[in-house]
Amino acid sequence: MSQTNLSTKPLFQPFTSENINLPNLTVMAPMTRGFSPGGVPNDDVVAYYRRRAENNVGLIVTEGTGINHPSSVSGDSIPLFHGEALNGWSRVVEEVHNAGGKIVPQLWHVGMTRKEGELPNKEALPAGPSGLSLDGEKVNEPMTEEEVVNMVEAYAQAAADAKRLGFDGIEIHGAHGYLIDQFFWEQTNKRTDRYGGDLVGRTQFAVEVVEACRCEVGPDFPIIFRFSQWKMNDYNAKLAKSQEELEHFLQPFVDAGVDIFHCSTRRFWEPEFEGSDLNLAGWTKKLTGKPVIAVGSVGLNGEFTSFSGAETTSLDGLIEKLDSGEFDLVAIGRSLLMDPEWVRKVEEGRADDLLAFDKEALQKLY
Repeated sequence: MSQTNLSTKPLFQPFTSENINLPNLTVMAPMTRGFSPGGVPNDDVVAYYRRRAENNVGLIVTEGTGINHPSSVSGDSIPLFHGEALNGWSRVVEEVHNAGGKIVPQLWHVGMTRKEGELPNKEALPAGPSGLSLDGEKVNEPMTEEEVVNMVEAYAQAAADAKRLGFDGIEIHGAHGYLIDQFFWEQTNKRTDRYGGDLVGRTQFAVEVVEACRCEVGPDFPIIFRFSQWKMNDYNAKLAKSQEELEHFLQPFVDAGVDIFHCSTRRFWEPEFEGSDLNLAGWTKKLTGKPVIAVGSVGLNGEFTSFSGAETTSLDGLIEKLDSGEFDLVAIGRSLLMDPEWVRKVEEGRADDLLAFDKEALQKLY
């Protein structure tokens, strides 16, 4: 199938904002890989990111990296962002920059999605706003206010380390039902203190994370905030059921200092609310005036219900939305996971050379 009938030139315009300039509008979406033994990025991980930088990806967002908290990740090969792991990330930054690329780490805590007894810290209990799983089952006690404050400080320390290592910004993971999103969602946040309440009240923890990170990195270091409506166990979940609710939800983050919103959807072409063709990124840009990243099955004809194989498909709808100004940047996930040269091939019009995603790509670092 032809990759596009339209010129891809709009995708390769430079991006300029107050805090970051990029050579084009492509972003490598964060995708958990699990190839960092003991949580430390090794030579293979360094080369994996460098290959994307060498092939013209405008901005690389790393896979999720665990902040300095005992239950931040679920798996011994998920990269961390503290201690010895920082030496590995320093090498990643150096190689990406040597290849002419730009890169930000995604700062992450998995919250209540972690199961008891999982590595790397078998004794650490999962942490969440109300101790509830995504299905609403009680697993643990709610985080105390002191624990919440300490968690905020862990994010801030990671942000400070990112700047010290030479990263080009940070992305805070607030999507998909992980810790921050568990504070957002009424099903997992039943708190009655300042971290609970209505939708705006439930943003308080994340707002404090952003504010603390901003305090550590200063006014000129880019902070990207990723959020979603859907959860990993409920594709139909909605934090904001209308554009008015979305505006109330987003404004605290604008005030806290978010530079760019990364709006995670399963399919970038789907309207977010009835009565408008705008997707979640389009609405976020309209309501906040901030630059936005759109994401969701770019370059695939499959939908994001699993990481099964999916053929490449036309980019026409993407180019039309991008050219109309609906969003500013485009994150590519599985297509770029499979094919490190995807961006360069699209830019050079080599549609026939694009590699279709195959789930086997999850088993190695291409």
